Amino acid sequence: MSITAVRKQELISEYAVNEGDTGSPEVQVAILSERIRNLTEHLKTHAKDFHSRRGLLMMVSKRRRLLDYLHKTKTGRYDTVVQRLGLRR
Repeated sequence: MSITAVRKQELISEYAVNEGDTGSPEVQVAILSERIRNLTEHLKTHAKDFHSRRGLLMMVSKRRRLLDYLHKTKTGRYDTVVQRLGLRR
């Protein structure tokens, strides 16, 4: 359900704005999106896992808040990250 350290480093290097950047909204959204995809696959096979479903909903809302922040402050970066991740909006 969680992502491996190697995959996380790949996401960080791919979406980082600057060298050594791990906390920018783009990186956080990319990591959350990967975790959401993994957890969605888990819930397809384990439909009654309500504890994980709650965690999924919390991750989705956190990603939504980060995207709203990015949209308010830097619209161009928001459009880029939504397009690269293939998110609907």
